[in-house]
Formats: sequence, C-alpha cells, structure tokens
Amino acid sequence: MARHTIKMPDVGEGITEAEIVEWTVAVGDFVKEDDILAAVMTDKATVEIPSPVTGTISALNGDLGAMTPVGSVIIELEVDGDGNSVDVEEAAADVPVPENPSVVEDSKPSVRDADPKEPLQAAAMEAMTPVAAPLPTRVVVPSAPRAVGEKPLASPSVRRRAMDAGVRLAYVAGSGPAGRITHSDLDAYLDGGNAVTPQLSVAIDPIKTGVEEWKVIGLRRKIAERMQDAKSRIPHITYVEEVDVSELEKLRKHMNDADKAGQVKLTILPFVMRAMVLAAREVPKISAHFDDEQNVVKQYEAVHIGMATQTDSGLMVPVVHHAEARGVRALAEEISRLAGIARDGSITREELTGSTITLSSLGAMGGIVSTPVINSPEVAIVGVNKIAVRPVYLDGAFVPRQIMNLSSSFDHRIIDGWDAAVFIQKIKSLLEHPALLFVE
Repeated sequence: MARHTIKMPDVGEGITEAEIVEWTVAVGDFVKEDDILAAVMTDKATVEIPSPVTGTISALNGDLGAMTPVGSVIIELEVDGDGNSVDVEEAAADVPVPENPSVVEDSKPSVRDADPKEPLQAAAMEAMTPVAAPLPTRVVVPSAPRAVGEKPLASPSVRRRAMDAGVRLAYVAGSGPAGRITHSDLDAYLDGGNAVTPQLSVAIDPIKTGVEEWKVIGLRRKIAERMQDAKSRIPHITYVEEVDVSELEKLRKHMNDADKAGQVKLTILPFVMRAMVLAAREVPKISAHFDDEQNVVKQYEAVHIGMATQTDSGLMVPVVHHAEARGVRALAEEISRLAGIARDGSITREELTGSTITLSSLGAMGGIVSTPVINSPEVAIVGVNKIAVRPVYLDGAFVPRQIMNLSSSFDHRIIDGWDAAVFIQKIKSLLEHPALLFVE
C-alpha cells in the first residue's frame, strides 16, 4: 500500500486560504475516484473536492470551520500501487493534525449540481471534477428515525425533493460516503411506502437537560460577519409606516385572474419594487453605496434591487439588475427566476452582486414591525411586513381594510430623517393608488 495526499486547492486568484465547511467521508472509509471528499469555502466560492484516486481514507487534517492555507495537505489516503510520491509527514507539517481525526457531521448542504459555468464552482476545480459514476444503490428503508442528534447528510436537491414529498430525511438511510443520502436512497424509501405516521400522545415530556452545540461556519459565518459589520459601522434609523393596500390587492387579484396559463403569478413584491424605482427619482441618493473608509458616496442612476431570499444554505440576496427598466410583470418574472436558482444552488456570483438597495420580506411571517439591517455598502433597505385586515375610520365609519406596514432602515450618515420619510411616503402613495405605478 502507498500513500496519496490531497492538498487544499488554489481556488482563485489572490486566495491564500479556505475554510473547511464539510467532510463527506470519515477516516477508514473506502472511496472511489471522483467521490466527493469535502467542501471548502472562500469569500468568492464554495468548492467540492473530489478524490482523484481509489483508496481508503487514512487522515483528515483540519476541523470544520478551520481556515487552511492553500497547498496544505488536508486529506491522506492509502492506495494500491504507487502513491503521489509526497512525504506525508513533511507535507502535513503546515496543518495541525488532530490526535484523533474524525468527521464532525454537519447538516449544511454543499453546492452540488451547479451550472459549471457559474463562479460558485471555481474554474480551478472544473478540470478535476468530472461527472461521477453513480454508486451502487444500497436499498435500506428504516422504520425508525436516526439516533437522537444524528443529522442526515444530503445535497440541496435531495433535501428539496424530500421536503416536497413530505419526507423527513432522518428516516432515510444513506448509501453514500459517511451515510450521505442520494436520490436513489430517497427513491427507494418512497417506493417502499414506509412513511412514518406520528402517534398522538398525551404523555408529558420528561425534564430535558440536553444541549446541542454547533459551530458557525461557511455561509452562516459569512452572514454573521456581514450583519455584525453592518450594525457596528452603520448608524441605523428605522422608519415605519402603514400602507392601505386594499386597492392594490384588488388589482393584483384581477391581473392574476386575467393571466394566461403559464404566466408567473403576481405577488406584492414586484409592485413594491416598481414603487421603489419611482420613489428613488425623488430621493436619488437612496440608490447608492457609501465607502466609509474613503468617505465617498457613489450615487447610481440605475436601481439594482437586492431581494433577501431564504434558502436551505442560508440567507442569500439575489439582485434584480436595472429594475428601473422593467415593468411590474417583468419584475415578477425576474423575481421568480432568481428565487428559484438561489434555492436550487445554481445561481451565479454576478446574480448575487451589484445591488444598490435591498428589499426584505418574510411574507405571511412578516410580523407587524421589523428592524431590517442594511446590506453594506448600501444606504437603505425596505422591509415589507405582512398584510392584515384592520378597522380603518373612513367617511364617518370604521371599515375593514387590508393594511401592510413598511419597516425600512437607512444609513443616518447619508440619509436624513426627512429624506427617509419622503422616500417611504412616496412608496405609500404609489401603493395606495396603484394605477400610478403604470404611469410614467
């Protein structure tokens, strides 16, 4: 037997280190050529590392969340025949090796099945990541969930299929490396029809003392860093206003009823985006970036609207570029497209960058008021709260109306309270008189 080592790849120009965000194998696992061994993340990309050889994992060097220098040995394998003639102890000296290397299972999905031309799969990895041959399917259909605390490993596409089918992945056995659940495993489970029916019980739970601990790594770590930086550097002012969207909801319903088959259904978001574009004409410095290190504001003629989108991998902000050049229907189509590719992991880096102002909405979960955090270096974010029927005093009587609050935050270094109020009041006027959205 010989040794074969795998180093942290150079995943982009200027990148000197990467974060280990997932081990998909454990020490002692037998792997085939092209099996995925790990996922690493930089500021620019998430990259999966395939095995270039067939062999047995002998060491995993580095903990989840560890920042590891490019060129350091991160994986060692025992292989038949000749290894890659690298002295393991010397090559691994750059990285502290745990006394007992082991896999820390993590439920965060890696970016799989992405479009090979998009930057989230780094160009440096394309040549070493051919399409893997399917592994032999091991059909196992358990009748009970996994052990308490054991988290199933699966790609985003498998998780999406399971969610759509109403299947808890904790009940599905995985045949991939480290018990990873494949599409074949999910097919076998569904074919078996062994759905677990919850049992009703009136028993009182015993006192619980368990504590689950998990490390903040990968995309969640990036989100945390950006939010902390934004709140520590930007003096936020939040302005809340209620909007009567009764007429807008009537118009939206009428337009959806009149749509042809196959057209994207209109939500309230494209109307709000259109109102933001028109309101930005009155307060143009709303669509801007502030470089607080150079003390320079870049005010854009274009309005590129980022839309906060929750995905299985965490919060992403796809960007509707040149919203000023799109009508309501075109905005709806672009919103639907971007949300879809963000959730299936095929979105490109260009589609996640370049926003000049952000729109945040939690839909029906939006609550009454929120305090959205500005997406630095932008200077404003518009937050949409849920629509609720409330009594409103009109023409001498209380009548039921559909009311929605806008909770929006502004960088008080650049946007004065007056400017914030003018911007939001313009949006309010446009949404309460929706015909104005279609008049230039």
